[in-house]
Amino acid sequence: MLKKCLMKRCLIFWLVWPVAFSLAAGDINSDHEEFAYQAKKMAETALKEEKAYEILKTLALPGGRLTGSPAAARAVSRATDLMTKLGFDLVKQEPVKVNRWQRGQTEKALVKSKKGGQHRLNICALGNSIGTPRSGLEAEVLEVHSFEELEELKQAINGKIVFFNVPMDRAEPNPFAAYGRAVPYRTNGASAAARYGAVAVLVRSMTFRLDDYPHTGLMIYDENIPKIPAAAVATNHADQLSLWLKEDPHLKLSLMMNCGQLPPVISANVLGQLTGEERPEEIILLAGHLDSWDLSPGANDDAAGCVVAIEALRLIKEAGWRPKRTIRAVLFMDEEFGGTGGRFYATSASRKSEKHLLAIEQDNGGGAPVGLALRGGDKIIEKAEKLKEILSPFGINWIRPGGGGVDISPLIQEGTLAGSVIPETQRYFDFHHSALDQPTTVHPREIELQAIVLAIVSYYFSQEGI
Repeated sequence: MLKKCLMKRCLIFWLVWPVAFSLAAGDINSDHEEFAYQAKKMAETALKEEKAYEILKTLALPGGRLTGSPAAARAVSRATDLMTKLGFDLVKQEPVKVNRWQRGQTEKALVKSKKGGQHRLNICALGNSIGTPRSGLEAEVLEVHSFEELEELKQAINGKIVFFNVPMDRAEPNPFAAYGRAVPYRTNGASAAARYGAVAVLVRSMTFRLDDYPHTGLMIYDENIPKIPAAAVATNHADQLSLWLKEDPHLKLSLMMNCGQLPPVISANVLGQLTGEERPEEIILLAGHLDSWDLSPGANDDAAGCVVAIEALRLIKEAGWRPKRTIRAVLFMDEEFGGTGGRFYATSASRKSEKHLLAIEQDNGGGAPVGLALRGGDKIIEKAEKLKEILSPFGINWIRPGGGGVDISPLIQEGTLAGSVIPETQRYFDFHHSALDQPTTVHPREIELQAIVLAIVSYYFSQEGI
């Protein structure tokens, strides 16, 4: 009896083993049903374990990871140790020189009105802003709602604080489109106002929500125009300031900030990969950015993107899938302050022997996946369409042109095809660049689903090519 059982087990092994080997090292199209089955099994295990959320908590422990800060340096070390412990084939840091801006300890805005008395506004300095004089500054406030209105009122601006009260358009169903239309006031508002003699600017925070939390973000100076301090004001306080200005157009605002630039430092991108068995020089890149703003751990922006890249590699490795082409996760440094890490990566001498076929960047938060966006023509879309039935149970409702990101844009310019797994983003700007972007805003199951989709997509293209 025992002999018969052993013979039966051996027979099953020799029947199944060629199929498993074909999945691991061969053409997925020829074993599509088997790949679908293996993807389902991998996903079942992933959803039971929810390891992505554990990784998120690990990466978020250093807190806000402002480019060039000690917390960012700790995050680089932590991410390197984590990928090493997960047993990836290659883990390394690639040093990159980055600028360093520091918020400082002082951020105060006090409204002084003859009619309403004194009131504190919740503000935060915008990234790259200069500080006020040590004793602060005080001036009347001029509210504007567009750059066109700023131009119309230019004769009244000299010596005043310009208040850009431009809400994100709540009628726009795409949150990123609404953000894109409002964000120029944050990015370019200071120089636009300084052109006409403004002494500082306040910018309404970039969020649909009405709350008491200011949302920071990068601002950029025109080097041909005097630099003035720039701060974001919480949306509730922006509305209140607007009401106070209607009651007292000559109210004054006292502003004090001690932010500023420090000397550049050396930071690093962190790389981890599963090396391709047949074409190791051909790369499928999975990207997120390790830096964040300093007001929170940046759970959605963009610890989540780093997490799903790492978890996708872990899922592929644990499933026993052996990629033909290298699948590499890169946690980029300095996305928030201008993309230094992405540019350095693309031009590094290490890239000379490599060919990047596809770069997928995750920088839209940790929500559940809803679609797959790919840029590079009809061919890659047609290839991805073969995954539709496999991806559908995990939330992918569509596959269409799009995707990309700041960090991979230098690769895109060189001809690399690109994409993103698109999550649900209606709540994304509730937390974005504010103290609210905590790990508790990310659901463990949703971020795991995102990692599952990324694992399936990246492994598929590592086997099939582009």
